[in-house]
Amino acid sequence: MVSVGLVLGGGGVTGASFHFGTLLALEMATGWSPKSADVIIGTSCGSFVAAMIRHGQLDIETFVGESRTQSAMTDRLRSKVYRKARPRGFGRWIKSGILPALKHRPDLSLVLGSPGIYRTDGLVEWVEDSIGDAADGWPEAPTVIVAYDLKTRQRAPFGTTALPDVPIKMAVAASSAVPLVFDPVEIDGRWYVDGGVASGTSADLVLAHPDPLDLVLVIAPLASETKRSGARFYESMFDRAGKSALEAEIEMIHHNWPTTDVLVLRPDEDVMKVTRPNPMAIGNAVPAFLTTLGSMDTELARPEVWSILRRHLVTEPVADR
Repeated sequence: MVSVGLVLGGGGVTGASFHFGTLLALEMATGWSPKSADVIIGTSCGSFVAAMIRHGQLDIETFVGESRTQSAMTDRLRSKVYRKARPRGFGRWIKSGILPALKHRPDLSLVLGSPGIYRTDGLVEWVEDSIGDAADGWPEAPTVIVAYDLKTRQRAPFGTTALPDVPIKMAVAASSAVPLVFDPVEIDGRWYVDGGVASGTSADLVLAHPDPLDLVLVIAPLASETKRSGARFYESMFDRAGKSALEAEIEMIHHNWPTTDVLVLRPDEDVMKVTRPNPMAIGNAVPAFLTTLGSMDTELARPEVWSILRRHLVTEPVADR
């Protein structure tokens, strides 16, 4: 029996589209169900997708509901993701972000703990609507949702022995709380923000699995190796940070599990035309999903990719792609 670890990285609203499109294309091409993964690691938008996978909701209906037009789909997504917040938490911001940043050269950590424009209530409700009562529990199969603890300034892997049990809906909200965009999320007296602050992928967390996995499949919306034509300056900055962290994590996996294959699926330039420059743009969610489906038809057929998929994921005889 082949063992698989599935790592779902952060990437905003359009990153979720990339996950849905990639995973559905992968399932159609190989017959492998992502739900069967031995362990799933989800960060930011990848945390929501992880919750959907574990509860059998990896389908287009989860994403767009009963909407039949792109406008209706966009309105539905906006109602789920963006709910206005009242300005609050400035004291927390000073304590968690501003004062620590002033002790050294100010960087992106300055925004940690900042009040957000939106609340994560809609994300919590979306998880509840999608998986019902299971939103108050945790999947039986190994599932890790990565957030970032504002007090310890370290990643917080919910679903592991490092942290107390929490409802998966709250872990998803915490993991998705992008600084400046969403308010931090309080769980049991501690404040959390987007797990991507520590790493966009946290792929090394698969090493907690008791046995080496045959395949670690990483879907990384913000670790592209392709520079988009006309890209804004900050796009390459985020991609470099994402790639750097992911490369270090893959090196750790190879060091500990020398025989494990690691396959990374990233957006190509066609996908980035609709997922960038603003990964949080609701209006690009549906086009990003559709473009990803087309892109993955080509990506999965590449010999170096298909050979790995065929070796590990294809259980029924299929024609060469």
